[in-house]
Amino acid sequence: MWKSFCTGLLSMALAFQAGAQPARPKLVVGLMVDQMRWDYLYRFADRYGEGGFKRLLSEGFSCENTIINYVPTYTAVGHSSVYTGSVPSIHGIAGNDWIIQATGQQMYCTQDDHVQGVGTAEKEGQQSPRNLLASTVTDELKLATNFRSKVIGISIKDRGGILPAGHFADAAYWFESKSGNWVTSTFYMQNLPSWVQSFNKQNLAEKYLKQDWNTLYPIDTYQRNSISDDNPYEGKWAGETSATFPRKTSVLMKDAGYELIKTTPQGNTFTLDFARAALENEQLGKNQTGNTDFLCVSLSATDYVGHRYSLSAVEIEDTYLRLDRDIADFLRYLDEHVGKDNYTLFLTADHAASYNPMYYTDQKGNGGYLFTRQIQRNLNKVLSSAFGSDKLVRSLLNYQVHLNYPLIDSLNLDLKKVKEIIIEQLHKEDGIAYAIDMEGSQNMFIPAPIREKVINGYHRKNSGAIQIIAEPQWYSGTPRSTGTTHGVWSSYDSHIPLIFMGWGIKPGVSNKEVHIVDIAPTIASLLHVMEPNGNIGKPIVEVLGQ
Repeated sequence: MWKSFCTGLLSMALAFQAGAQPARPKLVVGLMVDQMRWDYLYRFADRYGEGGFKRLLSEGFSCENTIINYVPTYTAVGHSSVYTGSVPSIHGIAGNDWIIQATGQQMYCTQDDHVQGVGTAEKEGQQSPRNLLASTVTDELKLATNFRSKVIGISIKDRGGILPAGHFADAAYWFESKSGNWVTSTFYMQNLPSWVQSFNKQNLAEKYLKQDWNTLYPIDTYQRNSISDDNPYEGKWAGETSATFPRKTSVLMKDAGYELIKTTPQGNTFTLDFARAALENEQLGKNQTGNTDFLCVSLSATDYVGHRYSLSAVEIEDTYLRLDRDIADFLRYLDEHVGKDNYTLFLTADHAASYNPMYYTDQKGNGGYLFTRQIQRNLNKVLSSAFGSDKLVRSLLNYQVHLNYPLIDSLNLDLKKVKEIIIEQLHKEDGIAYAIDMEGSQNMFIPAPIREKVINGYHRKNSGAIQIIAEPQWYSGTPRSTGTTHGVWSSYDSHIPLIFMGWGIKPGVSNKEVHIVDIAPTIASLLHVMEPNGNIGKPIVEVLGQ
């Protein structure tokens, strides 16, 4: 035994002297499906093929009970939390937009007025990850390999490409609707690579839209999983008489422009086309230094389709049936380009989504809409009666009450009393379960799981003073609002899919509760790099086959 022990130590020493590196995959692919509920893995399973979601489930490890542990559940927050292993309280991304509390200035999550667009002169090009306060697992990979790993982020949404790729990315690309091109900013480069320029010249967005959108299968076969195609819960495009198939995108694009592709399943196809072009031209997974590359892809069309048509729509079913095919094609491409045993892929979502409240109540369930503009007017009316000013509440953004602190200070008002009056009034509103002073003691009376989500989501500089917790199935909106939305604490917004597959992953399934913040430290453990610097998650050890 002693001889074997000494031999082992000698082998380790020789390995270190030889400069041996820890075993790592050649490529990691993060695949985010925007607004994907966990149950979509199974809702349409009878119609999925064998190479997409079913392959991920059979060959990978599925964490069936993955929960978002903060509010609000929005796109920018979800992308940031997946890759930082952290929450808004730490990484600072408090919503897609937020209000800087000290000044009242509204800030977009990836807004950066100090950079310029590359490939576009539009303001959409002025984007970067500078508002993200914590590092990402992609940042940590770059640091660990002395910046020899290549990291690229891709998404139709700017925030979906920028935030996952982190601060040290080689590139992040997003879609600019006016031109129909993929663009970036001077944060990353001064000119688009020639391969991106060549890709843009194909005008694929226009080509896809000219094909129109009809159902993949005969429309009567969608009756099992979806409601009637002609219903009052879906939104129409300008120029449509009804929100029904076929969707004449070739005609609608004349008014809507290339923006329209975001709300079709071809938006995901188009994104994966660009991802394949990046893999090939950037030689991802074939790094000459021998280091691991990282490709972050976010598929955003699922979110746009959901917001317009709601999750019970034929449009949603068709989008996921087409996405299943797209994922199968993408996995086959990775098998061929990188090698089936050379890459690790994880699929997850930034948030989920609710049934349309109108549909839900029509089925005799409880639910409704919080008409936030009217609630804000009510609050300011009550505050005006108490203090003589009707502009003390700036906004109800992100289910939070944002106060006009400079005005409150100039009037020398008692801030505690202002908040008490607001909370008292909010508790009179239908659909509001709790109104929470984020720096008050009444937080102790909130159920512990909700309280944790509220605390995790509160960033002192970027979040409102009072958090509104809606009753189940209540949303910010107006009566008869169409489509779906998200943003609250409930399971329909916070229960997301999470599947790991490929190199270093042990196939299996678990119903143990894990959190969105556990994804980054799991990938960090797989890669033998430090977890991100704001990480509060824990590695999901069951998925690691090493």
